[in-house]
Amino acid sequence: MSTGPGADSAPAPKNPADSASVPASVPGPVPDRAVATGDAPQGRTKGGTFRSLKVRNYRLFATGAMISNTGTWMSRIAQDWLVLSLTGSSTAVGITTALQFLPMLLFGLYGGVIADRCPRRRLLLITQTALGLCGLALAALTLSGHVQVWHVYLIAFLLGMVTVVDNPTRQVFVNEMVGPKDLRNAVSLNSANFQSARLVGPAVAGVLITAVGSGWAFLINGLSFGAPIIGLLMMRTSELHTVKRAPRGKGQLREGLRYVAGNPDLIWPIVLVGFIGTFGFNFPIWLSAFADDVFHAGPGTYGLLNTLIAIGSVTGALLAARRVVARRRLLVGAALLFGVLEMVAAATPYFWLFAALMVPIGIFSLTFNVTANSSVQLATDPAMRGRVMSLFMMVFVGGTPIGGPLVGWLTDTCGARIGFAAGGLVSAAAAAGVGLILVRAGGLRMKLDLRRGHPRVVFVPRAPEDRKQLAATA
Repeated sequence: MSTGPGADSAPAPKNPADSASVPASVPGPVPDRAVATGDAPQGRTKGGTFRSLKVRNYRLFATGAMISNTGTWMSRIAQDWLVLSLTGSSTAVGITTALQFLPMLLFGLYGGVIADRCPRRRLLLITQTALGLCGLALAALTLSGHVQVWHVYLIAFLLGMVTVVDNPTRQVFVNEMVGPKDLRNAVSLNSANFQSARLVGPAVAGVLITAVGSGWAFLINGLSFGAPIIGLLMMRTSELHTVKRAPRGKGQLREGLRYVAGNPDLIWPIVLVGFIGTFGFNFPIWLSAFADDVFHAGPGTYGLLNTLIAIGSVTGALLAARRVVARRRLLVGAALLFGVLEMVAAATPYFWLFAALMVPIGIFSLTFNVTANSSVQLATDPAMRGRVMSLFMMVFVGGTPIGGPLVGWLTDTCGARIGFAAGGLVSAAAAAGVGLILVRAGGLRMKLDLRRGHPRVVFVPRAPEDRKQLAATA
């Protein structure tokens, strides 16, 4: 089951939004909001890192996703290599990538409306079948020797169009399988699943391309979608958590945008995701430039750096899976450290240190991504979740056609170090700015806690007089 950035065996409650685990001492009428804002205490539940896999439906989902994710990574490598061999142009490779992401930027919000209206399991059966057929079509063209570059462009665009619906549907369907209590854990395991496939898929694709050509990688990818389709068909629908769906009506897209704009727990994390997704996640541009221009190494070194980031990403996803709630300070702190580490890596003169920094960069990138994803979902009304997550994915994935060329131009013009440092600077500045806004919106202030001999910075509610003064100056 292709992915984009994503419980227990107790009977499903009638309204899973009401079953979020929130302490009685947390104020506020919306439990999900309390979890998202980080007012609930940190802790762990029984089952640890892999507790969502206790749910049969989620096990089927995760197994199918592992197989199709591996096929997807194989196809990505084979697709880039095929376009390069057909055209000899790196620009053509960039056009292919842009065509695959462009539909999310243009139509992503409409995919969320569809995900809110329709049964998610049925939608996923349709989208996964369509993705598999695209893979098989490209395999047939390539193996028959009739493939042309415009075929690849067209199929890349069609894949992007299907992803417009598949992405938000898959994101919100996780909540139907595990419920809000273990949503964060399931999102983390989805990310670990995707990044683990990233360790295997490219290596297998490289062997296949060298031995028998790109067509067989496309064929395996197309067939791999049979695994999530079988998993969806084998699910017990009686064990899915009941989630309210939005009725058909006019103005639902505008309604979703107004809903996000009026909720600080949604709009500011999504803004932060947009900045970091657009400017901070351009690793193919930076790592290839560092491998070639800075360290004067070959494609093997580029592959090593990508592998190290993938190792860090898997580690970050598994660490995030152990956490029960998503705190604001974790969201902002992970984003800030991610940006700072990118700037440090950009400045280091030693290859071994640069390579070592890829692991923590991967850890904090996935910690940020998982925390943002789960906190936004938990802070959203179930009937609006598809539209909100489509906006989330639109700003995260849809920023690639905008940020990629800008960062690429800066890297070509000013050098790899300046390009990498600029991406880190934007990420860190966005994290600091959003953090201050969230603190102000939450009526909090910073305090140095010296208890137990371990000084740390914490956020506490403002005094009533401070709140009045803040309101007067707002």
